[in-house]
Amino acid sequence: MKAFQNVVFAFTTVLSLSFVFPSFAIHLQGSWRTTEFFHFLVKFGFQRTNQHDRSNSQGYIFGNITSKSNASIALTFVVVDKSFFLEYYGNRTTIGEHVCQSMFAKIDTIAFDASCYKDNKEDFLRRIPCPIGSLCVDEDRPEMVVPGYQFTYGVQDINQPRFWYVSMVPCYRVNCTWTHDPDSDVTIDYDVWLVNGNPFTDNQNPFKYQFSFEYQDTMEMFLVFLVLYLGLLCVQAYVAINQRHTITHLFAATICFGLFGHVFHLAHLVQFSADGRGQRGILVIGDICDILSQTAFVLVLLLLAKGWAVTNREPKCKFLVLIVWFLYLCISIVLHIWGEAAVDAVEDVDFFQTWPGRYAVVLRLLLMLWFLHELRRTMQQERNKAKLQFLLHFGASSLVWFIYLPILAVVAVNMSALWRYKFVVGISSSVNFLAFASMTHLLWPVKHESYLHLSNVTSGTSDELEEFNEAPHVINQLNHRHESA
Repeated sequence: MKAFQNVVFAFTTVLSLSFVFPSFAIHLQGSWRTTEFFHFLVKFGFQRTNQHDRSNSQGYIFGNITSKSNASIALTFVVVDKSFFLEYYGNRTTIGEHVCQSMFAKIDTIAFDASCYKDNKEDFLRRIPCPIGSLCVDEDRPEMVVPGYQFTYGVQDINQPRFWYVSMVPCYRVNCTWTHDPDSDVTIDYDVWLVNGNPFTDNQNPFKYQFSFEYQDTMEMFLVFLVLYLGLLCVQAYVAINQRHTITHLFAATICFGLFGHVFHLAHLVQFSADGRGQRGILVIGDICDILSQTAFVLVLLLLAKGWAVTNREPKCKFLVLIVWFLYLCISIVLHIWGEAAVDAVEDVDFFQTWPGRYAVVLRLLLMLWFLHELRRTMQQERNKAKLQFLLHFGASSLVWFIYLPILAVVAVNMSALWRYKFVVGISSSVNFLAFASMTHLLWPVKHESYLHLSNVTSGTSDELEEFNEAPHVINQLNHRHESA
């Protein structure tokens, strides 16, 4: 009971702390004070533009940026791709009055300005705040602005999808030279949308429109696995009903947590497709369900590796296993929270590139070594060929599940961030489902009778005699008598 209360407490803590970290909301609403010199809004992946249907396949950034303060100078809203952003972002820490000049040095080589750089082609900058009730001063083509908003960017790239970075800085031009007022204190209110598709029509693709490129089509992915998990849970529920044993019930709970994880992730994505924000709390509940599913599966594997329901009707060192499992659960939750804080969207730092990600991989490997040690000891004590065959198949399939995470981590960190999220989700969901399906197959009532004791009902005399005759010391005595004869 105390362990359950601790799990509930940890779950509540993660849910509360989750609101500290930003979600990947693409409908941005908030305020910015210019006393904060640099304000990063979002990194957004725009899809590749179809040159035969540019207006419907390109990306758009549109919104309102106003201020209730008495802003005597214009500030700057900046939208650039990675090739320009890195130098701009890196120079934000330059000390002295030339910080703005350093930040915009490369951008000025290509960004259009009606007064200073008329020959440049790229539309990267807007002067903000915009006048309340009218378009931004740099919007010279009102028909290209989304109705109801003050500014609109069109983002095209016919070669490949690309990340674009949106930010605001208190920099402005004086005689075509960038400068800033360190004493200014202006509050900017913004309401900005970033979309893949045409906001001027109502024919947007719900699986792509609100989503940054790396998250596009993930809603269908979660839907497919939700259906698969639902079918697998029905099968395992049948197994659990016909086999009254803790192992089958614990494994059914494992699948149930996996199903709930996909349900909550899908719910978040459905809402996100509608409003561009989703629900961070629902997303975190889905993450916690995934953690519970993974840790519960580890518990099932360790108990079977120690011979419970295979060579022993009662688990060996039950309390040790439960203590290790609970520590593993707590550490996994802590690493998840730490990883959320450590991931840097600006610098493309992924979970597996952070210390919590590395610790998670090392922890998985340590559990794998313990699993193999326990499985080896159990096999050394077993003489029944059917049970040994089961342990071999069980060990092989479990080893694949343990080892896939380090391999996935190595591949993911060397992959473009545009494709990384979908790759990681697709591979991890597939491997987890196949591992669960394999375990369901091994625990199927018709198959398990020759190698598993999956019944809490007291066994008959014949079963006890059979188990006694299969004990290692009895077999050794019989072999010794046979050799003496």
